[in-house]
Amino acid sequence: MKLENYEMCLPNYSIGSGIYGQIKRFCSPYGDKILIISGHKSYDAASPKLIPAIEVSGFSVVGHVYYGKDCTYSTVERLKELPVYQEADMVFAVGGGKCIDTCKCLCIEDGKPIFTFPTIASNCAACTSVSIMYMDDGVFLKPHFFKEPAKHVFIDTEILSQAPARYLWAGIGDTYAKYYEATISSRDEDLPHFTAMGVAVSRMCMEPLVKYGATAYHDNKKHVCSDAFEQAVLAIVVSTGIASIFLTRDFTPDYNSGLAHAIFYALTNYPVIEEKHLHGEVVAYGMLYALLVDGQKEEFDKIYALNRELGLPLKLADIDITEDQFKEIISDIPERSDVAHYPYRVTRQMLLDAMVKLEEM
Repeated sequence: MKLENYEMCLPNYSIGSGIYGQIKRFCSPYGDKILIISGHKSYDAASPKLIPAIEVSGFSVVGHVYYGKDCTYSTVERLKELPVYQEADMVFAVGGGKCIDTCKCLCIEDGKPIFTFPTIASNCAACTSVSIMYMDDGVFLKPHFFKEPAKHVFIDTEILSQAPARYLWAGIGDTYAKYYEATISSRDEDLPHFTAMGVAVSRMCMEPLVKYGATAYHDNKKHVCSDAFEQAVLAIVVSTGIASIFLTRDFTPDYNSGLAHAIFYALTNYPVIEEKHLHGEVVAYGMLYALLVDGQKEEFDKIYALNRELGLPLKLADIDITEDQFKEIISDIPERSDVAHYPYRVTRQMLLDAMVKLEEM
């Protein structure tokens, strides 16, 4: 594939317990007036370190608003109309995936500089150039892609280690899925350079978590910021974000997703998924289907054992779904865009067979 004037923008990031001290270095080229957009819990977690760091940098906070509940276009439009948003030189997005995705959708196409401050390690939103959009009723709508990610990502490991461990727990499932989905989606293809890079990077989304994931999770439960915890955070937030950018181009097939995500998005039709379960938790369950359908017995055994060790879902009851409910949405799964570029047609029967096998284990 010959590329004309092609641009690839990768994320810049800092990681450690004192990286808020670098705010002036990375943000000063864009002005000095900051609007903070956050979730409620995330602001409580980050503000004791963030606000003093902003003040020491000589910047001013012209406003702080809570983003809302879901990443929706109506939420983006509401925030865009705020006078304080117009006044601000830049936005600091402080929180989890939905808050950060909302802020990216708000700022990037509008030309407003955005800096991300993740407070939980459940996903790669802080580093990606995509926002996962939902409808106002909480049902998944579509991914919204951008040409670039946030200007800089500030990953404070001390703050992340104090977050509830269930977020890292779910992030592990969402992250290792990237490797399997990328390698299956790209199988037997002559890949352009950036896609091949994404597939290669995706291995770093799986291997560190198989090695460090269980230790990192148990350390997080004790709020210990260990080396294993940091390795898991890097895999979840950074490796997956970089792989996502390489794997998702608007003029190529989407290698960034697969059957595990198709299962998750189909299951969002049941409110219990959004009400009681985390994205990566359900993706981890869907990954078991993906490996069974793909016939990867050795990898299935490895991931099944990891899920069991971590307490990630192994059966439908673990995500509060019945067999009848799964059968109701099973025909929707093969029609999802996540499996539109798969090396074979996923069928209802494949999914039924996988369901029966999992339920019997």
